[in-house]
Amino acid sequence: PSRIRRVLTVMAVGKNKRLTKGKKGQKKKIVDPFTKKDWYDVKAPAMFNNRNIGKTLVTRTQGTKIASDGLKGRVFEVAQADLQSDDAPFRKFRLMVEDVQGKFCLTNFHGMVFTTDKLRSLVKKWQTLIEAYSDVRTTDGYLLRVFVIGFTKRRTNQVKKTCYAQSSQCKAIRRKMVEIIQREISGSDVRDVVNKLLPDSIGSDIEKACQSIHPLHDVNVRKVKVLKKPKFDMGKLMDLHGEGGAIKSSTTGDASTGQPVDRASGYEPPIQDTV
Repeated sequence: PSRIRRVLTVMAVGKNKRLTKGKKGQKKKIVDPFTKKDWYDVKAPAMFNNRNIGKTLVTRTQGTKIASDGLKGRVFEVAQADLQSDDAPFRKFRLMVEDVQGKFCLTNFHGMVFTTDKLRSLVKKWQTLIEAYSDVRTTDGYLLRVFVIGFTKRRTNQVKKTCYAQSSQCKAIRRKMVEIIQREISGSDVRDVVNKLLPDSIGSDIEKACQSIHPLHDVNVRKVKVLKKPKFDMGKLMDLHGEGGAIKSSTTGDASTGQPVDRASGYEPPIQDTV
C-alpha cells in the first residue's frame, strides 16, 4: 500500500509582512500641528512709538532644528499708522527679525513702500509725473535704493487747465531730487533715515527746492529698498531697541581692577569636581 505523505507548510512570521500589520486602510492618528508650535512677540526698533507689532508662530526646537533659526530672516510689513498711531496708513515699513531673545523677536529696518491704492490715487490727468531714484550708502554701512515721486501743479493765478512740464524741466527736477536724496541720506545712519521717512521731510525739501524750476505737489519717497546690510552686530541692534545702555554700563570700568560683586555674608564658593 502506498503511503500518503502529508506535507505541512509552516509560514514564518518574519517572511510575510502582512501578518504583523493591522487592518489595511486603517486611519492614521491625526495630531494637531499647533501643539508643536510656540508663539513669539515681535518687537519694532525704538524709533517707533508702538514697539509690540504682533505675534508670530514657529515650531519649537526639535533635535537639530532650532526654533530661533526659523524666526531669523522673517520680514513683517507694518503700516505707519500702527507703528506711530498717526494718519499715514499708506506708508508701510518692512521689519526683519535679526535676533531672538527669550520669547521676543528683535527686528531691524528692512525697507519702506507705499500702498498701491495710495499711488494710484496720486496719478491724475493734466499734470506731469516725475520719478527719480538713487543708491545711497548710510554712515553705518547700509546700501539703500531710494525712489521719489512727484507731480507738477498749476502756478498761482494760472488760467490754463494743464500744467505739463517740459523735458528740460523734468531733467532739472530729477537732478535736484537725486542731489537732495544723496545729501540727506549719505550723512545719516539707519535710525536717522527712518526718522526722516516718518514725516517725509525729504519730500518737502524737494518740493521747496524745485519751486523755482516748476511748482510741484504730492512729492513723496515712495519706496526704500535695502540692497546691502553690514555684518550683524548685536551691540548695534540692542542700541536700535534702546537696550544698549545697560550693556555698555556693565562693561565700563577699569579691566585690570574689575568690578565689585555683592555677596551675602558667610558666602562660600561651591566645591568643584574638576579643576
